Amino acid sequence: MSGGSWIYRFGDIEVDPLAHRVTRQGIDLGLEPKAFAVLLALLEESGKALARDDLLDRVWGHRHVTPGVLNRVIGHLRKALGDDAENPRFIQTLHSLGYRFIAEVQRISPDTDADQADAATATSAPAPTTAGPPVQTPSTAGRRATDRTSTGTPTSLPASLRRVFRLTPLNIVVAIVALTLVMLVFWRAEPRPSPPAASIAVLPFTSLSSSADDNYFVEGLTEEMRSALAGVVGLKVAASISPGVRESSADARALGAQLGVASILEASIRRQGTRLRINARLSDTSTGFTLWSQAYDREVADVFDTQSRIANEVVAALLGSIPGESEALRKRLTPTRDVEAYDAFLQGMQLLRQANAAEPDNKAIDRFNHALQKDAGFARAQAGICKAEIRKFENLHNVDAFENARIACQRALNMDSSLAEVSLALGDLYRVQGQPDKALQEYARIEYTPGMISEANIGMAKVYAAQKNPKLAQQHFAKAQAASPDDPFVYSETGYQQFLDGDVKRAIASFRKAVQLGPRNADLWLTLGSLLGVDGDTVQAAQALEHSIAIEPSYAALSNLGLIRYQAGDYVAAAALQRRAVELNPVDFMTWGNLGMALKAGSAPAAEVHAAFAQAADLAQRYVHEQSQDARATAALGHYRAELGEAGQARDLLLRAETLGTQAGEVALLNAETLATLGDLAGARKRLARARKEGIPDIAITSNADFRRLGLLEPSTTAPLSE
Repeated sequence: MSGGSWIYRFGDIEVDPLAHRVTRQGIDLGLEPKAFAVLLALLEESGKALARDDLLDRVWGHRHVTPGVLNRVIGHLRKALGDDAENPRFIQTLHSLGYRFIAEVQRISPDTDADQADAATATSAPAPTTAGPPVQTPSTAGRRATDRTSTGTPTSLPASLRRVFRLTPLNIVVAIVALTLVMLVFWRAEPRPSPPAASIAVLPFTSLSSSADDNYFVEGLTEEMRSALAGVVGLKVAASISPGVRESSADARALGAQLGVASILEASIRRQGTRLRINARLSDTSTGFTLWSQAYDREVADVFDTQSRIANEVVAALLGSIPGESEALRKRLTPTRDVEAYDAFLQGMQLLRQANAAEPDNKAIDRFNHALQKDAGFARAQAGICKAEIRKFENLHNVDAFENARIACQRALNMDSSLAEVSLALGDLYRVQGQPDKALQEYARIEYTPGMISEANIGMAKVYAAQKNPKLAQQHFAKAQAASPDDPFVYSETGYQQFLDGDVKRAIASFRKAVQLGPRNADLWLTLGSLLGVDGDTVQAAQALEHSIAIEPSYAALSNLGLIRYQAGDYVAAAALQRRAVELNPVDFMTWGNLGMALKAGSAPAAEVHAAFAQAADLAQRYVHEQSQDARATAALGHYRAELGEAGQARDLLLRAETLGTQAGEVALLNAETLATLGDLAGARKRLARARKEGIPDIAITSNADFRRLGLLEPSTTAPLSE
């Protein structure tokens, strides 16, 4: 069969030569014709080296074409596929020679059914050279277990053979005993699976500095080293490891068994003034012996060269000399040549990892800006600003943050469009902007990029969840957890989506896991407390929120604790907590709305109540203008308009929120408040019944002062759901 008659599949990408299409999960990547032709040539010779001249002959006929044209096309091809020249998964550069396609490729006939396609895997591409994880194809996943016996023999035997094996009770017993003995022998003889020979875990580096404030520097160097090593082709690198995992295992052998790696890298770091001392050691987990160790006593300004030396020693010990790898590691570990800019960048990254609260995000932006003042072309710092501003927009309902994020992302793109951090930030921007296809394209480019796997998959999961495709959303959340099993961020993101989907119990379980992995993270305790409050467990909710405030007071923890006090009928304490919250963050409309409710229930002066709801409505209006698909925010705005006496707008917003069809329980509860305020008690009762049906806990309904005052809580008055 000619090359043009095959359909090629590698990873989640499919190439159809006859249709002249390259797609990822059904999305057309839109390759230009020459790039498509180059890709096809590489696929036809997958696993083999193709010289530059050979490619130029095949695609251009070598007429009046310089090698620079091929370089440009390869660059376009890599960007479309989500590949990286330094850390290739698909196209490997053979220096001074040409290129080779290194991923495993399936060749499928257009007329082949799913089972046949599964057997059509090309044998020319050696799997060990692929940097990305193996991807199970749909045909493999869907194969029925009953199609073949364990030996591969068809289950339907020829009649001549069936007559030979007459089944009698004695034959059956003998066969079962024999089979059991054979299985027992093989089971006992089968060795335990051993970790890949070239595999490593980068343990959290230890700080020997006298100041705890230096932890950001050591944490940052750990993550930079892990990410750089993860980009080396042929080297398996374990995901980020929490300090608790390190403390739970006494030696290298125990850690190797726990993490499934053949070696571990550990280091201690002491920074004093302008001096930097690093002691690094690489250990074999099968024997516990040291493979390599070295002490470095240098100036802090030499941190980039020192990190590069350590990384190259590790690669040399595990894989030997790899042409071009030394320079690739040096480039990754030297994002800037300005040490002060690098220091500020590491501070910003630690703040970005801490929480989704206003203060850490603002501090992170300040640190990234300082880095850019020292190095105006520091693209990773610019991408950090974009990510922090997006978080402010998503989590704090800060509309100004969206425009700031857009500007920061564009600047980062102009600085270095090849960076994975830039693609991640752009994916987040497109996602919150309501452009799912563009978001998925950016996430797909880095889905298997070392250090980005969990975040890219979380982004994709959020897109699919917004598109009401829970199956794909769950798949990508699972991929994120598999990539970073000890990262509390992954569990918090998963849990929040479970909450949005109405599964509060599972959301609570996810956040309990998150606080177990990150017990000093105030934001995780805050969200756990909020979820417990939603679930009606006000005692544990208050405890979790107070725990969060003890670590670091935040507006969200104060506001949620205020809601707990409101539910207990302590309206004075509730209003005081909400006032403290709006002082810390005056741009979140939900907090102003909570303040208005507490003031109203506590019989505060009408002018104070009106002012709180007016501020809430103004901020919510701006937010809904940017996020028109947010049903809960739309319903909240309707409630605020009702409190301000704007009945027509309130009803329009109520209907729009219900039409959106998401967050049904919270929308029903907010709309019940809207209708109760407007005096439509029958409509309010219908929404309360709907809220209960959608799982809103009774405490959120029975503690509402307006519902009690208007007699909406009597069971006998509950209206049916039909309109």
